Amino acid sequence: MVERRVHLEHISMYKDTPQLVKIITGVRRSGKSSLMDLFHEYLQKQGVASSSIIHINFEEFDFRSIRTAAGLHTWVTERVSKTGKTYILLDEIQMVEEWEDAVNSLRLKRSYDVYITGSNAKLLSGQLATRLSGRYVEIKMMPFSFKEFMNAYGMSDPVEALNQYMRRGGLPGLLDLPSNATIVNEYLDGVVNTIIVKDIATFAQIRDIDMLRKVIAFLASNIGQQLTASKIAHYLTSTGRKVTLDTIDNYLGLLEEAFIFYRAGRYDIKGKNLMKTNHKFYIVDLGLRNALVGPMLKDYGASLENVVYLELIRRGYEVSTGKYQDFEIDFITERQDEKCYIQVCASMLEESTREREIRSLHAVHDNYPKYILSMDRLPYNDYEGIRQIYIPDFLLGSEELGQVSWEWTVLRSEYQTKNVLSKVCSQRQGKEHY
Repeated sequence: MVERRVHLEHISMYKDTPQLVKIITGVRRSGKSSLMDLFHEYLQKQGVASSSIIHINFEEFDFRSIRTAAGLHTWVTERVSKTGKTYILLDEIQMVEEWEDAVNSLRLKRSYDVYITGSNAKLLSGQLATRLSGRYVEIKMMPFSFKEFMNAYGMSDPVEALNQYMRRGGLPGLLDLPSNATIVNEYLDGVVNTIIVKDIATFAQIRDIDMLRKVIAFLASNIGQQLTASKIAHYLTSTGRKVTLDTIDNYLGLLEEAFIFYRAGRYDIKGKNLMKTNHKFYIVDLGLRNALVGPMLKDYGASLENVVYLELIRRGYEVSTGKYQDFEIDFITERQDEKCYIQVCASMLEESTREREIRSLHAVHDNYPKYILSMDRLPYNDYEGIRQIYIPDFLLGSEELGQVSWEWTVLRSEYQTKNVLSKVCSQRQGKEHY
């Protein structure tokens, strides 16, 4: 089992905070259950007795009889430690009907420290959000970052590693499998099917699973493209499947809630408002994308853009795409008082590409940092204030970039370091003047 140190340190920060329910969310097979196992081991190493830890994985056969809130509450309260604190770890909690009632009741006991996981964002809505009323903290799990991927597989060549990362993806479960393409593809197919059936169709009572699959495949084939519900519906109609805009909107929401796709809103930089249409979608793992639509060999640039987007999300940035008059900006990133503009491309060596990317950034007349991330391994380049950065260096947080890593974002109070996007997205410099 790979120790995902950043996530373990994050959850460990909240040990002995019984007033908060710790909710670990993320796409299926991203490592939530493994994090629970690691935290269980951590508690034992901290001297917590086994009798003071209740750990239930609701996908295991041993716990198949616990499927109601009342049953869960009874099962737990009969086994809690009679003295001292009890740590309650509940994995894939959404398999229990009306589980919110049980979790809220357990939280009220100051001697219970509750941790739950689930593969759907609905965990944070509805009855639980109402009952807890802010008395919870969300810990977001994603598949391996590029840095975690290289470390887990023991790779040293970043270019080869990035190619493998974009081909296989970063689901931790692949580590336990032979590096056989057929086996990898079958595993990824299985994950996709489980997400569709368990985390979306069954959860939301979707009957037309074939239509849902078509929407998923369309999104996977159009990563980083501006999309609307109308455009998706028009495509499906052209294939002989008529569908309403409301159905498409519903499916898009469900895909986000299952953490398989992320939506990047489109921001009008001049008008200073978030636009309602032409959003872009990025998939949580490129291995899953390849399982859905096959390797997109001619779509290298879109794959790079997807990798960069996910890394920015990991580091705690709000990410949108930008429009300034007729110019397009790949990413506008914001976090607290930091903001920057980023273009992503495979290479800037062609003059036409270089001019296009630079022109879009120069069109925005403000003092926030502007960057072009590409696969060109060049010395420091500055194009009239626009810095070009080698993508593997950005993903790894190398010394030449400084390092703003996700560790710094999550454990801000414990890390005093000069970090990644302090250079990639440094603090605001003066007022905007459009």
